Amino acid sequence: MNYIGQSGKTDIFSRFRNHVSSGKADFFQNVGIDFVFGRREGPYVWDTHSGKRLINCHCNGGVFNLGHRHPVVMNSLRLAMEELDIGNHHLVSEARAALAEKLAELTPGDLTYTVFGVGGGEAIDLAIKLARGFTGRTGIISAKGGYHGHTGFALATGDEQYRKPFGPNPPGFLQIPFDDREALSAAVDEQTAAVIFETIPATYGIPIPQPDYYRFAYDLCRKHGALLIADEVQTGLGRTGRMWGIEHFQVVPDIMVIGKGLSGGIYPMSATCFRKELEIFFHNNPFIHISTFGGAEIGCPVAQTVLEYTSRPEFLNNVVHLSEIFQAGFEALQEKHPEILVSLRRLGLMMGIEMVNESCGPVLSKTLFDNGILSVYANNNTCVSQLLPPLTIDPELAIEILERVDKGLDDAKRFLGL
Repeated sequence: MNYIGQSGKTDIFSRFRNHVSSGKADFFQNVGIDFVFGRREGPYVWDTHSGKRLINCHCNGGVFNLGHRHPVVMNSLRLAMEELDIGNHHLVSEARAALAEKLAELTPGDLTYTVFGVGGGEAIDLAIKLARGFTGRTGIISAKGGYHGHTGFALATGDEQYRKPFGPNPPGFLQIPFDDREALSAAVDEQTAAVIFETIPATYGIPIPQPDYYRFAYDLCRKHGALLIADEVQTGLGRTGRMWGIEHFQVVPDIMVIGKGLSGGIYPMSATCFRKELEIFFHNNPFIHISTFGGAEIGCPVAQTVLEYTSRPEFLNNVVHLSEIFQAGFEALQEKHPEILVSLRRLGLMMGIEMVNESCGPVLSKTLFDNGILSVYANNNTCVSQLLPPLTIDPELAIEILERVDKGLDDAKRFLGL
């Protein structure tokens, strides 16, 4: 049976508009991006009908770190289907135990326990619940411009534009400027349960914090009895050239949240990993938090394959090599396009194209699309366009991406009159 291209594009948009989201359908048609995901393989996706091919440099925030339908990951799912199904989240599970043990081996320091979820927001919610439950406090400090998801507590950590339509924020949540020691020092007190940051805030435009900022945050949390939560949903699994982005900052958080890429782009999986001493919170009532589909057994071999693949030294070394190609390429592009291009914000292949004003991000997203690249702007800082290619590309494709960005910048300048 074919699942792609069964209906005409007009019909697809009509059905999507009538039964999924009229707003999305209208938005994409109005801006000239009437693209419908069809065939997908490796770093590429094709439109269902026109055959237009895009290099996926959005990767859904890291879901497709290994590209689309990676053969090794696909094979792990096929094998799992021979024996497993969802399983039962109430009971002891061999598959979840094996995956959690692998995470304990690969996560930094003494993060030896894991609770699984389906998506990043759910995993963030649990991290906050655990911090509050363990400390007996309610204060949660996060960064302005940061983004941790659209679910309950995750939403409460984010900017007002995402949460205001749903009523007032619950008490205890406070946002401060990112990478600001003075603001953090003034905010953390004896009522603080946790400080939560994305290691590199993607939606805020990929600002790279000072090298010692997380050490400062960790020490401050220790001083006041609070916990440090690292949101590695986008920066984890090799995106920055190390297995975990937080490793660049020589700090082991108390809780670390993983998502997106853990799925291999094949089966939804997220994880909340934490220190052994925090597990006592769940001991007396191990059913205080449950997730029916969290850590679904059929997805555990997929996630384990992702961990094994992305932790290989040769894989991580290739990410570093590719990042050097992009760095050199953007230095040349900056000389060629000084009217629009400010810099490349980068840690490994966690990259943001910083430009001169807030109109540039949306415009470049469209001109890159026209030039064969799928990329989105940073919604909380539209001066920046995210560039998150699969970590499996080769140097030749990296150079092709740079050439297409060059053309996209030319078109953006013309559109903006720069």
